[in-house]
Amino acid sequence: MRIVIAEDLALLREGLIRILRANSFEVVEAVDNGPALIRSLTTHRPDVAIVDVRLPPTFTDEGLRSAIEARRQIPGLPIMVLSQYVEQIYARELMSDRAGAVGYLLKDRVTDVDQFVASVRQVATGSTVMDPDVVSALLTHRSTDPKLLELSPREHEVLTLMAEGRSNAAIAARMFVTEKTVSKHSNSIFTKLGLKPSEDDNRRILAVLAYLEG
Repeated sequence: MRIVIAEDLALLREGLIRILRANSFEVVEAVDNGPALIRSLTTHRPDVAIVDVRLPPTFTDEGLRSAIEARRQIPGLPIMVLSQYVEQIYARELMSDRAGAVGYLLKDRVTDVDQFVASVRQVATGSTVMDPDVVSALLTHRSTDPKLLELSPREHEVLTLMAEGRSNAAIAARMFVTEKTVSKHSNSIFTKLGLKPSEDDNRRILAVLAYLEG
């Protein structure tokens, strides 16, 4: 599985390279700025890109904007954002286009190497992986939407867990309810949000996020 990394901190960049190579990934290139990221992605067309939000030369949202631009040229390119920040505007754009798998993890909450590696594999194979704090920030941004206000507290909880990438079984275990109950809540959520129900977990998550992020 081929990977491009975009991270301007040298120690973290080298650490990611070592971790990924130790887990049978091929790191085809590691760059430290936005323009180099676009060039690297369009040249190598990797299985997944791991991207920091803030890269040179602007140190604002260069990483995300470069990833979005690369995905315009390579539809379906899986992007894993690994950052200290939740950049809402470009995160919403990245997720709502539904043009490929997306992950968004916060650096200071990644404490388990095996879990991180598993998340990279999930994104590379077409799944969505979201840090709960990222989900919370994005949901809060649209919390005044009339359709969201129709959700019950339990439905809101299910929606948040769905957006984190959890299966119905995982949601049921987290909420101490049955899978049938989760399915009932899910169907109600889709009805209230005007979304067509789907048994495809990844497509379901992307559809919900696409709605929430407008």
